[in-house]
Amino acid sequence: MARHVIAPVDELPPGTRKFLEIDGRPIAVFNIKGEYFGLMNRCPHQGAALCEGPLIGLAQSSDPGEIEYTKLGEIIRCPWHGWEFDIRTGQSYCDPRRFRVKAYPAHVEPGAAVVKGPYVAETVTVKVESNYVVVEL
Repeated sequence: MARHVIAPVDELPPGTRKFLEIDGRPIAVFNIKGEYFGLMNRCPHQGAALCEGPLIGLAQSSDPGEIEYTKLGEIIRCPWHGWEFDIRTGQSYCDPRRFRVKAYPAHVEPGAAVVKGPYVAETVTVKVESNYVVVEL
């Protein structure tokens, strides 16, 4: 699994996303309340740029007329047809048994660890004094 340096942590604050292409794959990296998640930026339904859609919550109901919203800001809605996917797992909420978006692990590493390699940082200038978001493909 190759590691790719995405950005310094301060360039990807909570509630934001960063679009990039890694090895020819369209990827978006999200910061959800200080946790980082990578997701393929292509809807499995008809190929839309999925990660350009709105971040929403999950509407759940235990009784008719009662709706509770959970996972606020953790569900991405496809901008073309409204299909919804969990950013953490890539799981579809429209047809969970058949559709999933490729999810990639992402995490923060200290600048000193990023400088050691063994990979080449391709998208940002590496600074030792900062922490960086790293996605694994």
